[in-house]
Formats: sequence, C-alpha cells, structure tokens
Amino acid sequence: MKIYTKTGDSGTTALFGGTRVPKDHIRIESYGTVDELNSHIGLIRDQEINLHYKVILIEIQDRLFTIGAILATPPEKTVKKNGELRLQNLGIIDSDIELLETEIDAMEEALPNLTHFVLPGGHTTVSYCHIARCVCRRAERIAVHLDHNEPIAEIVIKYLNRLSDYLFVLARKLSNDLKADEAKWIPRK
Repeated sequence: MKIYTKTGDSGTTALFGGTRVPKDHIRIESYGTVDELNSHIGLIRDQEINLHYKVILIEIQDRLFTIGAILATPPEKTVKKNGELRLQNLGIIDSDIELLETEIDAMEEALPNLTHFVLPGGHTTVSYCHIARCVCRRAERIAVHLDHNEPIAEIVIKYLNRLSDYLFVLARKLSNDLKADEAKWIPRK
C-alpha cells in the first residue's frame, strides 16, 4: 500500500464509508485535532516519567484513535435501530471516563490543594502536559461545534472534557514528582 493516493490533491478527503468532503470541513478539523492531541500525548509518554503514567497514556492514545474513527464517520453511516438514529461510539464506554476520574482522584490525593491558577511551565515534561491540555480543550471545542451541525456520540465530548482535566492534574503531579516550581498566577492589584 502506498502512502500517497493522489485522491486528496484537489483539496478533498474521504470519510469512513467513502463520502468526500473538503479538507477544511469541521469534521476533518475535529479528528485532525484529536490526532494532534495524540501526538502530544506520545511526546509526554516518551519522557522520563513513572511507568504507571506511561501505561495510562498509551491507553488514552488508543482511546483517541477510537475517537478519531468516530469523528471520521459521517452521520449517514451511523446505526439506525427501530427507526431511531444511534450514534456509534465504537468502543468508548463509561469505564474509559471512570479510569480518567480514578487517576485524577489518585493524583490529587498526593498534591497540595489548588489555591490559585497555575502558570504552565517549570519543567519541559510539565509544559508538554499543558500543551496537550490546551490541544485537548481545542479538540473538545471543535467536537462541540461539529455536534451542533452533525450529531456525534455524546461520550466523545465527555471523554475529551475529562481528558483535559486529567492532563492538568498530570501536569501538577509531574511538577510535584520532578520537584519543579509550580508558579501561581496572582493577579495585579
């Protein structure tokens, strides 16, 4: 299989099922941003961090590939059951969100209470987490925008929302683990 097909040379691309859309279509922007997020998470996973975090991050990357597949599926390719439209989740389930929540809770137990906004930075690995968090928030916003135009499975938006929370807490936990300064944002008076 060749990597180039030349079918996108005119500025269109195919969704699952063969429907062609412009490359700047909101659906393409949506799963493209999830792909970008996945790459940033790979960068975090490549850092010298606890093996447990690496295991969780690879699980997250797998879920993001699934979310990309969901977002690449146009509404006309969704399942109809008893005449009612059922949006496919292709394997994203509540326990995927519960895993993120469990991990967030465990990390927060080992952290001081958050009393201020935190400025991103302090250590390169921590900064990678904050970049991934920001890309995740963008992916969530684009998925919401897509959902306003073409419904997507609700669990996708919920997962992205919880994942951004996880990435924020992971940044704080890694700051703590790496003994990096966590700079607080204190507004001018």
